[in-house]
Amino acid sequence: MTRGLIGPREVPRLWDRHIINCAVIEPAFGANTTVADIGSGAGLPGVVLAIARPDLQVAVVEPLLRRASFLGEAVAALGLDNVEVIRARAEQLHGGRRFDSVTSRALAPLDRLLGWCWPLVGGGGQVAAIKGARANDELAEHADSIARLRPAGRAEVATYGENLVAQATIVVRIQSCRASTEG
Repeated sequence: MTRGLIGPREVPRLWDRHIINCAVIEPAFGANTTVADIGSGAGLPGVVLAIARPDLQVAVVEPLLRRASFLGEAVAALGLDNVEVIRARAEQLHGGRRFDSVTSRALAPLDRLLGWCWPLVGGGGQVAAIKGARANDELAEHADSIARLRPAGRAEVATYGENLVAQATIVVRIQSCRASTEG
């Protein structure tokens, strides 16, 4: 059955441009931590991270019924006990859930993305957004938005998979300075 989760021109590039692109960021996450993938769509990067790192507890957050249904079916078919599918917008989780890391892939400009993700970051946690070649520019463009985050710490651009894949994955990481006992 066709689900329309990726474009037809992406099929030949599915493995390297999408799946491996997500898998190589697994070192960005601490051992035995919680990760929320906001706007997960086809499970990128959340389901891929859950497969690569069974020690992670991953929540894939997707508001669209068609995509959330696919994610539930995929998680069941893959036998992933470490994945929770949440059909919701990120804002609906504000005040109710916190995660050690919140991630996303090609979802929105950094300032808008941080508005959705930052309230979900627990004490000492991070936002780790897959951004691509414009990551440094986007970090500079949205420096004011990042400065308004409280309590935000280091903001950096990290590159993953340089020696593993033809095109490395570029991630904007923003660390929280909240005490790890909060949230």
